[in-house]
Amino acid sequence: MKFCSSCGHPVEQRVPEGDNRPRYVCTHCHTIHYQNPKIVAGTIAVWESRILLCRRAIEPRHGFWTLPAGFMENTETTVEAAQRETWEEAMAQVEIDDLYSIIHVPHIDQVHMFYRGRLVDGLFGAGEESLESALFTFDDIPWDQLAFPTVKRALEHFVEDFARNRFELRVSDIRFRMGERDPTRKT
Repeated sequence: MKFCSSCGHPVEQRVPEGDNRPRYVCTHCHTIHYQNPKIVAGTIAVWESRILLCRRAIEPRHGFWTLPAGFMENTETTVEAAQRETWEEAMAQVEIDDLYSIIHVPHIDQVHMFYRGRLVDGLFGAGEESLESALFTFDDIPWDQLAFPTVKRALEHFVEDFARNRFELRVSDIRFRMGERDPTRKT
């Protein structure tokens, strides 16, 4: 960040009084610009024991498969965001059962939240950000072609929980150390 979004003057990075970490602070109006993690919300949408996946038509990870999910917008709840993203990416209406997975991804300042859900009518398609959408049996999930580690982790847990017919909220972290390759980053 170089300029204040309130007045347009330059910002500097410093620890504001009463805070404990560096923030961007306007040199003119003294507005403190907090930067917080982004929330990604999506669904593990099921129809007749098959999972809905979308093949990405955009970067990052163009051409790879993912759960329908995306960044939450202002003024919506995480459930609304998950339903909207499922519609936008897979042209599918989904009924939400419950929150299933929260995965913290601190190295890219994100939190990924996946809800368990059911397709309302079994209909789906490819939205603007998808090349195609398809329903996969658990045995046919393209594990080596999944776009993101968070999607893989959520699906692994889901398949395991489905087999034992018991779902619980899964909370975990995905961290990459220096030198490791993170497929969510372009560089």
